[in-house]
Amino acid sequence: MIHTVLFDLDGTFADTAPDLAYALNTTLQKHGKAALHYDTIRPVVSHGARALVELGFQLNETDPTYAAIRQELLDVYAENIARHTRLFDGMDILLQALAQRRINWGIVTNKPANLTNPLMQALGLYRQASCIVSGDTLPQRKPDPAPLLHACTLSGSHASNCVYIGDAERDIIAGARAGMHTLVALFGYLNITDQPENWGADAMVNAPLDILDWIDTHNERQAGHG
Repeated sequence: MIHTVLFDLDGTFADTAPDLAYALNTTLQKHGKAALHYDTIRPVVSHGARALVELGFQLNETDPTYAAIRQELLDVYAENIARHTRLFDGMDILLQALAQRRINWGIVTNKPANLTNPLMQALGLYRQASCIVSGDTLPQRKPDPAPLLHACTLSGSHASNCVYIGDAERDIIAGARAGMHTLVALFGYLNITDQPENWGADAMVNAPLDILDWIDTHNERQAGHG
């Protein structure tokens, strides 16, 4: 039975792309560069600030200017962390339905805690989560399974009683390595080159409420086997 639902944050739980796109474009314009179209930025958002800097500035971590530009971007983002960020449509209903079923939920993200926690507070959901595991909570990050196993401990569930939902291949790899069920959030920030059907997830979902359907079907099947 599923007792705990764990979500990736960016592109799965919350639609953070508008504010991250604003941060990147603001930083680009400060450096005299043209802003990028939102549709160009959106698929990169789940891969973090490093990927955004690479996209906008064509710089990687070996460039001497990389660290300063990345920090500029993060500073702009921190100051505008919830201007336009919202839960994906139907996520609020999903959370209510999970509460009715006495299924708890939490967040496991590679986003650092100094951004994750203020965002969850701005969304009014910081205290509702059974756990919030950020990218710097442990030495390991996804696709390492350690953050997901830590989330299990905090949530009081065994990995086999958890499902992890994410929009990147590393999410599905981490969940599988942890021994969890996994779902791909097709409504997230997938790139046109991604092939989620090959990631090995238990299922792919088109909207947050599809997660509830999957959980209900799974738990009914398990109850029948019992």
